[in-house]
Amino acid sequence: MAQNLKDCWVSCKLSWEDLQVLCRRHRLVCKQLTVTKNNFNDYEVEYLCNYKKHKGREFFLVKWKGYAQSENTWEPLRNLKCPVLLQQFREDMKAALLQANEPLDSDSLSAPIVSFLLQKAKQRMNLKKWENLMNQTCRHKGRIFVCNEVDLDGPPKNFTYINENKLGKGVDVNSMIVGCECDDCISQPVGGCCPGLMKHRRAYNDSGQVKVMPGVPIYECNSKCRCGPDCANRVVQKGIQYDLRIFKTANGRGWGVRTLQRIYKNSFVMEYLGEIITTEEAERRGVAYDKQGVTYLFDLDYVDDIYTIDAAYYGNISHFVNHSCDPNLQVYNVFIDNLDERLPRIAFFAKRGIKAGEELTFDYKMTVDPIDAESSKMDSEFSRAGIEGSPVKRIRMECKCGVKNCRKYLF
Repeated sequence: MAQNLKDCWVSCKLSWEDLQVLCRRHRLVCKQLTVTKNNFNDYEVEYLCNYKKHKGREFFLVKWKGYAQSENTWEPLRNLKCPVLLQQFREDMKAALLQANEPLDSDSLSAPIVSFLLQKAKQRMNLKKWENLMNQTCRHKGRIFVCNEVDLDGPPKNFTYINENKLGKGVDVNSMIVGCECDDCISQPVGGCCPGLMKHRRAYNDSGQVKVMPGVPIYECNSKCRCGPDCANRVVQKGIQYDLRIFKTANGRGWGVRTLQRIYKNSFVMEYLGEIITTEEAERRGVAYDKQGVTYLFDLDYVDDIYTIDAAYYGNISHFVNHSCDPNLQVYNVFIDNLDERLPRIAFFAKRGIKAGEELTFDYKMTVDPIDAESSKMDSEFSRAGIEGSPVKRIRMECKCGVKNCRKYLF
């Protein structure tokens, strides 16, 4: 039975809760799912659909998980053991009544209000499923949460969450073939460690905070190194360490990301992931993105403008990070399991201390002075690739970041 359950979960992407419902409906005992003959008739509230009062008592129309809409039932408040769903339903109902200028103490709801509440309940359910899927997919410590209190938009379509960059057509990567022999990369001289082998100084302190100027490349220890996974020169490769929330912005900037935990200055926050494509392909896609008023193209132009990351359809939570002309994230080029300077990994570090609840942002046209950066070149520009000398006239995009020094246009 356990192997069948595993196969079912893998092929259908069913949650354990969905499998429990299936077992109960078909009256199958399963120790792995804690389904017994004694709880065959247990029901779980999927969402609440309607509300009414009768003789002073509150009743809610319940959609039961695993059962069709035709099997919905009216239940008194005392029968419901779902405090979170009840609180959300009451908040949605109050907001809808205020918006419609209807009395808050109504004994029943009008058809438009019921329709809105049903859409809102389904939206919350779909966002929760998306949240669970991302957390099942990601391999990092930090958890992902999702909320939308602005409109009825659900999860984005045609977007796949990934844990590492996806290579597009015409992109070749040279894997790392050597590693350092250090037992302790922090206490030993830098010369024999990965940064020293590439004639650079160590990028991190013993707390994992970056200590080099933006523009200086970071060389982390890799899979060939003797040092273990706790090495202080392994930061970006450990992934996101903070709990983050994807949320819908209220000023027309689409989705955004805020941190749910305090982030100290110079700490690693996230990597920008997507599909690595050639600049020719990026130029072609950029024309379409400009017409849509969005772009997810990030030029990998550390030494040559050859490749671009496109996070439109494949990416991680960085896909949802918005632009700001006064951002709290800084871009760094990081090399781990390859030394190909055409293919740096793009990492975001905190420019300053970031408070819990604050939105995360970076500058889509962030540039670094190569003299100040002590680097030969860095001009990481989040924009359509191949813009210089392009015969295609760009569509200017309005900036809505709202800071005092806003440039008014993204490009």
